[in-house]
Amino acid sequence: MSLWKKTSLTNIVVWFLDLGLLAFLIFDFGFENFQDFRKYKLIVLPSLLLALIAFNSYKYYKYRKDSEVNRSSRISLLILLLLIVLEIIMISANYETSLVETFFNARYVIEYGLLFYFFIRLTLLLRRVYSMYFNPAILFVGSFAIIALAGTFLLMLPSATTHGITFTDALFTATSATAVTGLIVLDTAKDFTPFGQSIIMVLFQIGGLGMLTFTSFFAYFFKSGASFKESLYMKDILGHDKLNSVMRTVMQIVVFSLILEGIGAFLIYQSLSHIDSYSSRGFFAVFHAISAYCNAGFSLASDGLMDTGLRFNYYMQWVLMGLIIFGGLGYHIAYNVIQYFKKFVTNIFSKRDDRLFISRVINLNTKIVLYTTLILIVAGTTFFLFSEQQTNLLPHTTAFGKFTTAMFSSVTSRTAGFSTVDMTNFTIPGVLFMIFLMWIGASPASTGGGIKTSTFALATLNIFAIARDKKYIEIGTRRIAVEAVHRAFAIISISLGSIGMGVLLLLIFNPEFSLLQIAFEVFSAFSTVGLSMGITSQLSEYSKYVVIFLMFFGRIGLLNLMIGLLKSVAKTDYTYPEENILIN
Repeated sequence: MSLWKKTSLTNIVVWFLDLGLLAFLIFDFGFENFQDFRKYKLIVLPSLLLALIAFNSYKYYKYRKDSEVNRSSRISLLILLLLIVLEIIMISANYETSLVETFFNARYVIEYGLLFYFFIRLTLLLRRVYSMYFNPAILFVGSFAIIALAGTFLLMLPSATTHGITFTDALFTATSATAVTGLIVLDTAKDFTPFGQSIIMVLFQIGGLGMLTFTSFFAYFFKSGASFKESLYMKDILGHDKLNSVMRTVMQIVVFSLILEGIGAFLIYQSLSHIDSYSSRGFFAVFHAISAYCNAGFSLASDGLMDTGLRFNYYMQWVLMGLIIFGGLGYHIAYNVIQYFKKFVTNIFSKRDDRLFISRVINLNTKIVLYTTLILIVAGTTFFLFSEQQTNLLPHTTAFGKFTTAMFSSVTSRTAGFSTVDMTNFTIPGVLFMIFLMWIGASPASTGGGIKTSTFALATLNIFAIARDKKYIEIGTRRIAVEAVHRAFAIISISLGSIGMGVLLLLIFNPEFSLLQIAFEVFSAFSTVGLSMGITSQLSEYSKYVVIFLMFFGRIGLLNLMIGLLKSVAKTDYTYPEENILIN
């Protein structure tokens, strides 16, 4: 008998309770201004909690021999009981006139904890969906669409904004956050409440790492393992070579990202001495650390990093650049470099006969990505130091300040979207070079967008290979696979076609803007950068939807969608006669 048949009735009851919990949390967080509803909190919340504890206990005791169900129920019970204990402690520590009044007036551990609990339950449901339908590309695309639509609904809740929001603007903001773009039609600082800002932060955190990554992380933790199918689709999405270690890599990606974001948030917090409020300072630091690592570009300052208190905060800008670069490189590159340095340090303290062979530790993909990234950062910094001396660099009086500003512009234009300068003040050569950097973007399997550094590198190397009449691209003692070159040129063709169509449509729907403004906006949207020349909020309704599609397809990759839709499961064993085509 299958697991579903054994637990069907219990599962149905528990999922109904989960839906009830979701409805309560939506009303509690999203309609907090409706005080008439608050009095039911004392009845509804304890009832839901007791019911969840009761049915998870029933599953735990009834299916003791089923390790998967038993483990899931046990961990759910531990979370629920821990939340109750922590809630009692917090209410006791903040006791007011009465227990009921304290419970009404403060939202403590239990409600935020229940949000986390519901997210975990959602990952288990999605895992069941994955087991029924196996197409990695479609699952990848679908997960982003679900996140964006869910975010749209949440942002339309009354307590998410200060003055309300239209469906189009909510969809635009949610898609921009999920696609880690950063283009905004409303002021994130003024038009969204802390609840709305938290929704945006969660969206670009999930969008940056990927819903499937989070789902597999929690499902792996709760279910004590991963199915063969689950390992297969994560292998395809992550571009991982070994099937047996792919789920361990998922765990490492999430932990590595959270650790880096935590370090970044601490360093940013230390740089914000001019912000007096501890809570706002802490939230500001966490928000910007996640936004930087995920290359999202959202900021809680109305003027972004052009704010007078942030524009000359060079220490914070270097922290953000570090997070942006790490996020733009991706976990695989960082892990490969860490492996090399670990063995390098081990060799220093080892005897001559015990030293490890490290010549091949850094693989070719890592070398291409690192060299291309370094060249682009240096080229961008140098270019902006010369082109913007009389514009954006003029307010910075020190050489260090000018260098930091130029380098920040070079780093952030490759999909991060933060800006310490006014884009409209850039010289024409500066704008064109920034468009070029935006188009290339970050690295594969990272939080950034664009055509990717390796794609640009392969296309460039292929030009020299053809010029030298070589059939393959050769680097050192390695030969690049033909499939990788084909994929690189397919991505370039699709990106230019999408961008060209986007420019054409925006020129039709908003003829009042110049070609340069429109082109900058479209490149920024498709490459999920988030920089703008100040026209985003003035776009027409039709133009906003064009930008929404550009951001979405730029993040998921149109090639991924096409592969998911058109790829044939059965491979052919025959070949047709070859014929040459004249190209000159």
